[in-house]
Amino acid sequence: MNHQLERIRQNIEKEPYVCYLGIKVAALKPGYSEVRMKTTKMFNNIFSITHGGAIFSLIDVAFGAAANSYGTIAVALSMTVNYVKPAREGDLLTATASQISQTAKTATYNITAKNGSGQVIATCQAVAYRKKQKLPFLEKDEHHA
Repeated sequence: MNHQLERIRQNIEKEPYVCYLGIKVAALKPGYSEVRMKTTKMFNNIFSITHGGAIFSLIDVAFGAAANSYGTIAVALSMTVNYVKPAREGDLLTATASQISQTAKTATYNITAKNGSGQVIATCQAVAYRKKQKLPFLEKDEHHA
C-alpha cells in the first residue's frame, strides 16, 4: 500500500465512531476497499440479531474508504441498502466496496456485506459527490514535507 493510501487507512481507523464499532480496513486501493467488523451483543436489536444500523455503518465505512481513496474529499449523495440475511452476535462481517463508474463530480459504488461464512447479508449501491480538495490530513502532510 502506498504512503497516501496508508495515511487514509490510518485516519479512517482513528475516527471515533469507527473505533467504537471496532471496524478495521483490511484492504484499500483506488476505488476499492474491504473493511471488517466483529459483531457483539451491543449491536443486537429487539430480535437478537445485528441491528441494521450497525450493518449500514460497516457499509458506509467501506463506501467512504473507497470513495476517498484517491486522496480528495468525497461525500455521500445517496445510499440504497438491501438487507438480505440477518447477521448474528459474534459474526465477523466484511464489506467490500468497488467503484463502478466515475465522472469529474460523482462516482458510483457497489458494496456487499458478508458474514464469516461468506453469505451475503446486505448489498448497497451508493453515489459519492467528488470535491477537488485534498483530504485535510493529506494537505497537512504536504505542508510538513
